[in-house]
Amino acid sequence: MADKPLTVAVLSGKGGTGKTLVSVNLAAAAGEAVYLDCDVEEPNGHLFFKPEKPEEETVAVKIPQIDTERCTGCRKCVEFCAFHALAFAGNHPMLFDEVCHSCGGCALLCPAGAIRETDKAVGTVSSGRSGHVDVFTGRLNIGEASGIPVIKHLLGKIPSGGERPVFIDCPPGSACAVMESIKGADFCVLVAEPTVFGAHNLAMVYELVTLFRKPFGVVLNKCQEGENPSEAFCLEHQVPILGRIPFDPELGALNSEGNIAARENQRYRELFGSLLERIGKEAQHEAAFDSQR
Repeated sequence: MADKPLTVAVLSGKGGTGKTLVSVNLAAAAGEAVYLDCDVEEPNGHLFFKPEKPEEETVAVKIPQIDTERCTGCRKCVEFCAFHALAFAGNHPMLFDEVCHSCGGCALLCPAGAIRETDKAVGTVSSGRSGHVDVFTGRLNIGEASGIPVIKHLLGKIPSGGERPVFIDCPPGSACAVMESIKGADFCVLVAEPTVFGAHNLAMVYELVTLFRKPFGVVLNKCQEGENPSEAFCLEHQVPILGRIPFDPELGALNSEGNIAARENQRYRELFGSLLERIGKEAQHEAAFDSQR
């Protein structure tokens, strides 16, 4: 990892666990950092960072455009499409662009040259700066089926060199968009609530990062006295607990007002600073272990 910045992906089994709370505050505690909001269906990290003079660019994918006059009706494109984005209607193919995966195969295969590719906007990526943090936010256009093209564009913003850590605020759950978000991460932080439901959702992302063979640890959020099923899950599966965030009205008030606790409160500046230090040590340990394999 010496030639690339440490990249930390923050994820959770469902929304509302504190994933954005953790990723935003880690980036703020790091000082110079990069923050990417890959929760493209409902990004909210920018509400905390409030980046200055954000610039926006369009994310587009290639979809086929059919020249009906040149089409001979051979149906090869329809037979080729594994995603059923093309169907034969009348004398030529009809496109269902919502399920098109932009593979370009139909255009390559068409013997009459009746298919060419054209751009279709599927979302945006905005960029700005907040203090010492570069903030990148992806937004998927309403009605689009997959946020992966926007996430790929976002991940392309990660600097290839330098020492600034990168924090990826992943989508909730464990579906394809989350997999895309964590592929290049050096370390994963799983955020879990202290409930039976929280432990169930922790198990989902635990299975995902294990499948991807990613080094990881857990942050227990909204901790109170008494039983904590998510903590019990960590102990049972020997998962490192990186830190605990208390159930605190003061933190809730800061969060609800769109403030970053690590910037506003000394106690939370120290808490997230310690968490960041622990993540760095765990990541270095895993990197050293991998180099000896």
